[in-house]
Amino acid sequence: MPHRTSYLQGTPSWVDLATTDQDAAKTFYGELFGWEFDDQKMPDGAVYSMAVLNGGVVAAIAAQPQPGVPPLWNTYLTVDDVDAAAARVEAAGGKLVMPPFDVLDAGRMCFATDPSGAAVGLWQANQHIGATVVNEPGALIWNELITDNEAALSFYDQVFGSTWEAGDIGGDTPYVALVVGGERIAGTVHPRVPGTPNHWHVYFAVADAAAAAERVTALGGTVLNGPFDTPIGPMAQLRDPQGGIFSIFEPKPPNG
Repeated sequence: MPHRTSYLQGTPSWVDLATTDQDAAKTFYGELFGWEFDDQKMPDGAVYSMAVLNGGVVAAIAAQPQPGVPPLWNTYLTVDDVDAAAARVEAAGGKLVMPPFDVLDAGRMCFATDPSGAAVGLWQANQHIGATVVNEPGALIWNELITDNEAALSFYDQVFGSTWEAGDIGGDTPYVALVVGGERIAGTVHPRVPGTPNHWHVYFAVADAAAAAERVTALGGTVLNGPFDTPIGPMAQLRDPQGGIFSIFEPKPPNG
C-alpha cells in the first residue's frame, strides 16, 4: 500500500503511547504488531521511540512524563496552523493544557481538552506528517472519540472546521462519524462501560482478530472485550501489560 504523504486539517494523523515502562511496552507492541523502533533522543534527554512497519512510521512509544498517571494512547489531529487553532480552543469551550511549541524540525504542536475533558493533540507537520503507513495489519486504522457529552462535538467543528454526520455501521448502535474533505475519518460513541473517562480511543488493524487477542494474552496483556463480530469486521478491546488500552480491528474485505 502506498505511504501517506499528507493529511487534511482535522484528520487523526498520529498516535503515541505515554507509558510507565517504555522498554517493556516496546517489547509487547513489537511482538504483537511486528514493529521495529527508531529511538529519537529529545532535547530534554527523553527518548521518543518511533514504531516502524513496512518502511514507514506508524506510532510512537514514550515514557509517561507525569508520575502517577496511567499509560495512555494519545491521538493527534492535523492542523494547518497550530497557533491559530490553539487560539480557537477556549472560545470553542475547550482548555489549552499545553501551548504551541516546536518539536525540533518535525513539526509544531499543542495539547488541549475538549469540553467533555477528552485530551487531543494538535499537530502542524513539518518534516513529520504523522503516520505514513495506515490501514494495514499492525498500523493505525481508526480513531474514536468516546464521550458522554454530545455538545463536545461542536468543539471540533469550531477548532478544526470538520463536521459530524450520522453513520451506519449496522446493528442498533447509534454512531456519528467525523467528516473531513467529504470522507469519514473517525467516529464518536458514548462510553460502553459506566465511569469510563471521555477520551480518544485508537484502533490498530490486524489480519486475524482472534489470533491477535490470543497473542496479547500470551504476551502478558489482557483481553477486556471480544473478539466480537460487527457488520464491518471482528474487533477486540485490549490492555497492554502496563495498562494502556487500545483496540484491534480485522476489517472485512470490500466484497465481504
